[in-house]
Amino acid sequence: MSNREKIIVLDFGGQYNQLIARRVRELGVYCEVKPYTMPIDEIKEENPIGIIFTGGPQSVYLDDSPKVDKEIFSLGIPILGICYGCQLIAQLLGGSVVAASDDNAREYGKTNTYLNPDCEIFDDIPENSSTWMSHGDYMEKVPNGFVNVGHSAACPNAAIANKEKRFYALQFHPEVNHTEYGKTIIKNFLYKVCQAKGDWNMDDFGKITIQRLKSEIGENSRILLALSGGVDSAVLAALLSRVVGKRLTCVFVDHGLMRKDEGDEIEATFKSWDINFVRVNTEKRFLDKLKNIEDPQEKRHIIGAEFGYVFRDEAEKFGITNSDYLAQGTIYPDVIESGEGDAEVIKSHHNKLLPPEVIARFKGIVEPLDLLFKDEVRALGRNLGLPETIINRQPFPGPGLAIRIIGDVTQEKADTLRQADYIMREEIANAGEDKNINQYFAVLTNLRSVGVMGDGRTYDYTLALRAVTTTDFMTADYARIPYDILDRISNRIINEVKGINRIVYDITSKPPATVEWE
Repeated sequence: MSNREKIIVLDFGGQYNQLIARRVRELGVYCEVKPYTMPIDEIKEENPIGIIFTGGPQSVYLDDSPKVDKEIFSLGIPILGICYGCQLIAQLLGGSVVAASDDNAREYGKTNTYLNPDCEIFDDIPENSSTWMSHGDYMEKVPNGFVNVGHSAACPNAAIANKEKRFYALQFHPEVNHTEYGKTIIKNFLYKVCQAKGDWNMDDFGKITIQRLKSEIGENSRILLALSGGVDSAVLAALLSRVVGKRLTCVFVDHGLMRKDEGDEIEATFKSWDINFVRVNTEKRFLDKLKNIEDPQEKRHIIGAEFGYVFRDEAEKFGITNSDYLAQGTIYPDVIESGEGDAEVIKSHHNKLLPPEVIARFKGIVEPLDLLFKDEVRALGRNLGLPETIINRQPFPGPGLAIRIIGDVTQEKADTLRQADYIMREEIANAGEDKNINQYFAVLTNLRSVGVMGDGRTYDYTLALRAVTTTDFMTADYARIPYDILDRISNRIINEVKGINRIVYDITSKPPATVEWE
């Protein structure tokens, strides 16, 4: 990568840090995320054409909040600060950041914002547009050398700029889809401020990753791949087959918490590939471990650990030794929601919860997709020649129905949810809405309520339907499913699935919610 232009994103623990990198790469510029503690000498060696400071959960005026060496402002490199990064620029360069009061400057969500069109990063953007705010602090005083180039009704300093030094700071998040012209703002920073040429694409990523892995893994080591059947692990299987060929063994663990007929469908798909495919049926093993467990984080930890133990057992069967590797289709939303560095844990993902003794069983863990978002993985899959049926497969969490059953998990609940979920997915597909919705599924809540069926009283479960539109799964909006489709889904589930007497539809975006309920 030494000859390729590069943007460095310094990570201060924000939930959107890799989404910033995603937007940069999407715009044709290579980008790497580094910790905010990255030494100045290393930054110089990287020779970036620009630097971006991310958001973060802390307040810049606190003594223990993350900071950067002020020498970074003397390198002559353009800098864009976002949210916490914006406030950090202000605080370090002589401005003032304070806590917002209840009725002033605190903002969360879509916000009408005025942006000065004379500022080069706001070229081709209307003066008024929607931005995504998420801050409890604000810039009370703009540092010397900067001018105000943006404000909202509640926040007087929503954007500042020092054109001479090429420093720009935004209180809002241009990287999320909810900011109406966010992509244009980032593009302007890259191409008008940093003078980028745009020499990066996903085809390059695939070629470079294959060559890197060949060098790192060597000619003799084998790989056991945790294959879920989803797009992430399928793309990884295709990638690794080009790295080690027949030295790749793909293990699909059917933990009894899959969607209807899904285990058979996955086996039929991958048995046709020229790979070593193994299906392991472990329904009783997982259900026994989950008995009487209600806490969602505990469910995830149990499932993550048990997956690891299954892979360890399978490695023993196939003679995979401690000179071989375990591979997982981890992508960045898994990493960031599980908490990394200064980021908070949103929810632990099973593939980030391997027991230490399982990790020690292998020479190393191979996760080459862990800096990619879902749409990037799909683009890579197309470059590798995977069919659209795999690339566009509905996402499904590794813990499966265990985290779509609120409360304790039983065989009866799993069967009930499996059938209800199947009806929803079938009706969505029959209506052609599957092309418009990125993820849709049913959740069996732990709420029971009174109903009337056949002139008799019922006291059964409430089922929640969830459907979202998104590109990267870091932010999402609820899908506007037509009422007549919802009506058919509701009627079929009530009539065909025993134990459910009420259907609700989740109309919450991410954030504040997540896509999954647990």
